[in-house]
This record gives sequence, C-alpha cells and structure tokens, in this order.
Amino acid sequence: MFKFLFDRDTWQEVFDSFSKNKLRSILTMVGVWWGILLLIGLLGSAKGLENSFNRLFGDFATNSVFVMGSTTSKPFKGFQEGKRVQLTLTDIEKVEKNVEGIEFVVPRNMNQGLVVKNFLSGRFNIMGDYPVLDKVQKKKLIHGRFINQNDIDGNKKVAVISEDIYKQLFEKDESAVGEYIQINNINYLVIGLYDRGNVNFGPSEDIHIPFTTFQQVYNQGENIGFLMITGKPEFDIQQIEDDAKLLLKTLNKVHPKDKQAFRSFNLGKEFAKLTGFLTGMQFLTWFVGIATLIAGVFAIGNILLITVKERTKEIGVRRALGATPFEIKRQIVVEAVFLTLVAGVFGIITGGWILIALDSAYGQGADAAIVNASVSISVVFIALIILVILGTLIGLIPAFKATSIKPIEALREE
Repeated sequence: MFKFLFDRDTWQEVFDSFSKNKLRSILTMVGVWWGILLLIGLLGSAKGLENSFNRLFGDFATNSVFVMGSTTSKPFKGFQEGKRVQLTLTDIEKVEKNVEGIEFVVPRNMNQGLVVKNFLSGRFNIMGDYPVLDKVQKKKLIHGRFINQNDIDGNKKVAVISEDIYKQLFEKDESAVGEYIQINNINYLVIGLYDRGNVNFGPSEDIHIPFTTFQQVYNQGENIGFLMITGKPEFDIQQIEDDAKLLLKTLNKVHPKDKQAFRSFNLGKEFAKLTGFLTGMQFLTWFVGIATLIAGVFAIGNILLITVKERTKEIGVRRALGATPFEIKRQIVVEAVFLTLVAGVFGIITGGWILIALDSAYGQGADAAIVNASVSISVVFIALIILVILGTLIGLIPAFKATSIKPIEALREE
C-alpha cells in the first residue's frame, strides 16, 4: 500500500485527472476549503475570547462570593423588619470554621476620604484590608509592595495606591513609593503602586491601608463592611454561599427565609456562565465546521461519481489488461483523499491568515476584545485526520461504482 503511494504512475494519474477538469475540481474543493476555514477561524476566535476573559479575571479567585449586611425584610425573634444587619469579625471566624469548602474568608472595610498631596487633592475610596487579599485578588504591583502582617500588627499608617491616584496627585516620573500622602488630615507612607486593571466589582478600590489601621482611624471596632469568601476548587461556590448566609442569619437572629438581610454577588456563578458560553461556542464551532466539511466532501464524492462515469471505458481497458478491483478502488480513493487534503491545507493556511489579521486588528492593547486568537497544533492535526477519514469514506462510493461495471460492458461504453 505504501509503495503504491510513492509510485510515480499513481500521482501522474491523479494529476492527469485533475488537469482534465481543473475548474470543476477547484469548485468542488471550495466546499472543503470553506469548511476548514470556518472551523479554524471560529475556534481561533473562541480561543481569543477565552484568553480575553482569562486576562480580565486573572487577578481574581473566580470561585468567590462577596457578602454584605443589609436590612431585614421579615420580623424574627422579637426584632421588627427593617433591622440593620452588621457583620463582625466574630461572624467571620465562625463562617471560616463551620462552612465546608472554604479556602479563604477575607473581611474588608471601606470608606471615603479626602486625599491630599502638596497642593493636589481628591476624594477617593479607602479600603481596610488584610494581606490575604493579595492571594484572592492579586494586585498588579508596579512599584513597592502590598500590605503585610507587620503592618497589621503595628497598626501602621501605610498605603498602597492605584495608578489612577498616582496620576492625579503626583508629578510625571515622580516616585510615589516612600512619599507621604494625607488621608483625612493623617499622614500615610506610600509603600506600593498598582494597576487596578479593567475589571472591578462594585465601588472602585483606590487606596488600601491595613485593616487594623482602618479600625482605629474610623473607630470601626469589630465591625466590617463586607467579606469575600473563596471556595476550594472542588467545592460548589453556590452551596458555600447558601451555607454561609444561613449561618450568618443564625448568628445575627435573622429569619432563615429572609432574602434581603444579606446581599451578595457570586463571582463564581457569573464566571461559570461565561465559561459555559465559551464551551457552547466551541461545541457549535465544531458542529458547524464539521457539518460544512461533510457537505464539501460529499460534493467531492459527487464529482468523482461523474468522473468515474466519464472514465468508464478507461476503467474497462484497465480491467481487461489485468487491473484488479482493489487497484481501481485504491486509485479513486487516493484521488478523493488528495482533493480533500489539498482543499483542507489551503483552508488551514487561509484560516491562519485570518486569525493573524484578527489579532492585529482587535487583539492589541489593554482593552483588546480578542487576545491571541489561535488554534493549537493538535486541533490542526485532528482537522487533517477528519479530512483523511471523510475523504476515504466518500471516495469508496465512486470506487465501488467503478468496479461494479463488468469489463466487457465498460469497453462497449460510448
């Protein structure tokens, strides 16, 4: 079989057949070319969208939920509806110990403050945070560092500021780290500068100071503004959210069916919707691409049937000279696979050019909608294997047709 593939006469016959009907062969190959082009283009675009989402959410632990206290909507245990629910550090400790599947529980506080640097000023959001925040919401530090445990233990007046604040309060090329800023008339040493990125949930996070310093300065005591819960990868974040809320309702004497007492935003749930959309898009891409390929390959099969009809006398002569049915079938199958592969290779090359153009047009910059639109080598090999299989199967139809005619009848064909 392999010797046959490297036989010069085999390929001479393939090229002779192709050259006799150039236009018809090219038009036949267009279906396969379009199918593989569609497959490569759509898969690459889907990958580019996935890369874009991953870049946007890359700094966040996506298996997370944000919970904050609100007001009750049902009376319970002597408390009227409308009671304000205040989360505390004690609540956090109990949630961490009693809810299964939790990886991190991050208490957070927020307030606004007037920030002054020399003669420049502005009102910004001040966040009171623990160092663990950097594990679940990684900061893109440009200079300096994030808050550490030493800052927490010493109630240090240090601040990590966003690049946006730097641009408003500092001169161009001025170093922010090591300089002091005033927040509500209290001096803070800037220890870090970070890029906020493109995705923010809720109010903007402009300045981070140690949680303990925030407690002291704003007289918060044990109260916290909201908490961020991160689940372990193998656990369902929706179940973690439900369990945490139920426990918090018990701790704060809230009716178990009160849906208003605690507000939440489940990042894991929203992220799952995005990944589900991408998975569905990839499935649809494979379906549409393969369906188009099959249609194109059937067109090749139809053309080969016409070709076999035109070559009936030639096939009869070959049979009369001793060619076996297997050799006739083999030749026609090789022609089918050759046409399919050539069209497929051109489709892959064209699809690659389209992805390069797409990346150049829409994949540049921090706000790029499609990032590195591409397909892996494995996908290309799978596509080629599918082409070979489909070309072989569709080639068998005209091959059996060619050998079904008796040599004597073929020779009589006009």
